[in-house]
Amino acid sequence: MAGKVFFSVSMSLDGFIAPESVEDLMQRQWMELQRWVFPQRFFRENLKLGGGGEEGRDNDILRETHLRTGASVMGKRMFDAGEQMWPEEAPFHTPVFVVTHEKRDPWERPGGTVFHFVNNGIETALDQAREAAGDRDVRIAGGGATILEYVNAGLIDEFSISLSPVLFGSGVRLFEGVDAGRVALEQVHAEPTQRVTHLTYAVRER
Repeated sequence: MAGKVFFSVSMSLDGFIAPESVEDLMQRQWMELQRWVFPQRFFRENLKLGGGGEEGRDNDILRETHLRTGASVMGKRMFDAGEQMWPEEAPFHTPVFVVTHEKRDPWERPGGTVFHFVNNGIETALDQAREAAGDRDVRIAGGGATILEYVNAGLIDEFSISLSPVLFGSGVRLFEGVDAGRVALEQVHAEPTQRVTHLTYAVRER
């Protein structure tokens, strides 16, 4: 049985998930968006940042999201940023399908991550990711434009937002340009923690 197609992101209270410029990702203001992630034990273990770290519901959610994911899909912009910032052992540990116009051989990293470059559209990338994931879920990892393409194509089953108590005023809005006339949402779960509020929605066609 095929798994779900989902995305999971951190978002500011005014709806932004990333800066306009990749160079700004590591600036202090944007680091605040992910401040709930950095102290967690699972995050530290997965990126091999050393022992220790917090355990609790935020940590459980990071681990559960990782374990449910059998393959990921991302856009070229996210891959380009990640290629510069991920450690040698990239944090996915599963196949990743990059939607791009670039023709490139698969790029294998230590720890089980293999990046595949797909040149003929989001549906082909998803088909390949589904096959690779088996009965596990496919995560649309980002960035915002790629997530929106999948939402507007009716290909997302579920999504989770970790709503961070920060305001940005500008950047990449998660739902900028969404085809709201065809998307209906059903709230599945809402859970506040000390740092963020985790919201999960099922996606239905109107």
